Amino acid sequence: MLITTQDEFADYEILETLGLVRGNTVRARHVGKDILAALRNLVGGEITEYTKMLAESREQSIDRMIAEAKSKYADGIVAMRFVTAPVMQGSAELLAYGTAVKLKHRNP
Repeated sequence: MLITTQDEFADYEILETLGLVRGNTVRARHVGKDILAALRNLVGGEITEYTKMLAESREQSIDRMIAEAKSKYADGIVAMRFVTAPVMQGSAELLAYGTAVKLKHRNP
């Protein structure tokens, strides 16, 4: 599955627009990780516990978006974006979305 944040692919022509596809996940903070993050905040530096959690959330959202695109028999996703939003205190949603398309390789 080809994915881009652009409106088109340089080497491919969009034959058909199949519609919006999305994937999301909601994650809650963990008390133990919050304690480690608070301690790390005192001395400075990257809060690796949250970095890892967010990276996993992004990957899961992308995987779910790709699964929806495949269900529409898409070859690619254009205009892909991420959005985050709080759900309740201590948790947030991460949403990946884009437009599923059918592609044809451009001839040189």
